Amino acid sequence: MESNIKVLLVDDHEMVRIGLAAVLGTEDGIEVVGEASNGQDGIRLAQEYRPDVVLMDLVMEGMDGIETTRKLLQLYPECKVIVLTSFLDDEKMYPVIEAGAFSYLLKTSRASEIAQAIRAAAKGQSILESQVASKIMNRFRQPKAAAAPHEELTEREMEVLRLIAKGKSNQELADELFIGVKTVKFHVTNVLAKLGVEDRTQAAIYAFKHGLAE
Repeated sequence: MESNIKVLLVDDHEMVRIGLAAVLGTEDGIEVVGEASNGQDGIRLAQEYRPDVVLMDLVMEGMDGIETTRKLLQLYPECKVIVLTSFLDDEKMYPVIEAGAFSYLLKTSRASEIAQAIRAAAKGQSILESQVASKIMNRFRQPKAAAAPHEELTEREMEVLRLIAKGKSNQELADELFIGVKTVKFHVTNVLAKLGVEDRTQAAIYAFKHGLAE
């Protein structure tokens, strides 16, 4: 006989917890083992009950759902966190998913959908609210920002750029880097080309503008 799926509720609204506990209490194979009104208590109860699944609110006083999820999964990576929230904004959704949330549901979800997500999580299956899945897909479809020119520089070329910004001559660069002047000229040419600038002065300005030189 399979054991019940142990569920911990973490939400700062008492009525939400009462409602969830009542509804989930009627579901076969699901057992609500604890309720917490904040992140700190959620982690404490997780240590006590070792739940299989945690239903996590996002907006709570003190430690919010994002930080609670991150710390909880650091302690118990095998636990599955299902976010249950009213919020769909990017500032909350993406960070909690990056923190390790397994599924993401809205509080407008039906009781049967929440129970389904709990059972799926216990089997290692993730469920995302349709609007959440759509936002994530759209984010991946967005073209990546082009890399900044200086990100194309090699480590040696970055050293050369920093010394150029200090006003060093080719001979001084050669002495400091223990390389020949001819090699310095080669690196300087590459730096100017990669940055898309015409001379050393413009390269120095670029370095200061992008915080690459003091």
